[in-house]
Amino acid sequence: MHEVPKLDEAAIAARVRQELSAQRFQHVEGVVKTAAELAARHGADVAKARLAAWLHDIAREWPAERLAEYARRMSVPDEFGDDPLLWHGPVAAALASAWFGVEDADVANAIRYHTTGRAGMSTLEMVVFLADAIEPGREYPGVDHLRALAETDLLRAVAEAIDATISYLIATHRNIVPLTVVARNDLWQKVQQRPRRT
Repeated sequence: MHEVPKLDEAAIAARVRQELSAQRFQHVEGVVKTAAELAARHGADVAKARLAAWLHDIAREWPAERLAEYARRMSVPDEFGDDPLLWHGPVAAALASAWFGVEDADVANAIRYHTTGRAGMSTLEMVVFLADAIEPGREYPGVDHLRALAETDLLRAVAEAIDATISYLIATHRNIVPLTVVARNDLWQKVQQRPRRT
């Protein structure tokens, strides 16, 4: 496990702003705020949560050709499928290392899997995944329920968020990568194995 390098958050934000539209940057700011709040509430490292949140979408608006070229060079694993939209997570994790020297595995995984999820997500990974789904700029049916649930039950909130993602992908006839299905099953298994609350 590597220490999170002492990075100037303002410098990171400035570089992220260069890569994104104003609207996407506003989303990232919302994810940073939400991730920090969730991390503090659920026992994750707040500095790592903020760092992963700042960097999670750094490649999100790259042209498809640039994203595909970078993904080829870094050999994006097959588990991310052939949808370039899903490549921005692993590409962003690689850029976090290349551009900012981020080598912390938990931060890298939080960035890498923020769109797909995966089995065995750490608390930090769940925080960033959920923050991306519920930040203040997000508006979709059920988001307020997820925000309320996130206050008290991170695991169940992430499980319900991934169900909502899968439902959306089914409704819009999009591919669902196995990573996401396995993540969903793993999350619900953990929810169901917990002692019942009284």
